[in-house]
Amino acid sequence: MAGTLQFDLVSPERRLASVVASEVQIPGADGDLTAMEGHAPTITTLRPGVLKVVSTEGAKSYVVTGGFAEISATSVSVLAERAVPVEELNATLMDQLIADASEATAVAVDKDAADKAMADLVAMRAAAGF
Repeated sequence: MAGTLQFDLVSPERRLASVVASEVQIPGADGDLTAMEGHAPTITTLRPGVLKVVSTEGAKSYVVTGGFAEISATSVSVLAERAVPVEELNATLMDQLIADASEATAVAVDKDAADKAMADLVAMRAAAGF
């Protein structure tokens, strides 16, 4: 696979992924970004949203509620506050993620970013049919 990088995703509960990827789409706090081989070194905070990784195994998506991503020319490491593979989502879990995000937005310093994060989660819930 030409143009690859190492991708690792961990949360406090578990390691969710460790694969060689061609691209990683990240819901950054300052906007969405796509990391590919040769990316400039970057550290970004995550906002609630969907993180997508494309590898030889296909595309896999994860709902993340926040955290950090460290990007280099050869790797992407994501330390998520909470991360759930999209295929494991159900209505109860989605409601819990929204409730957790709602609590976080109540104390957020940047209300516009907090409101956007909540809107993203609610839109994800609707798109998933929950």
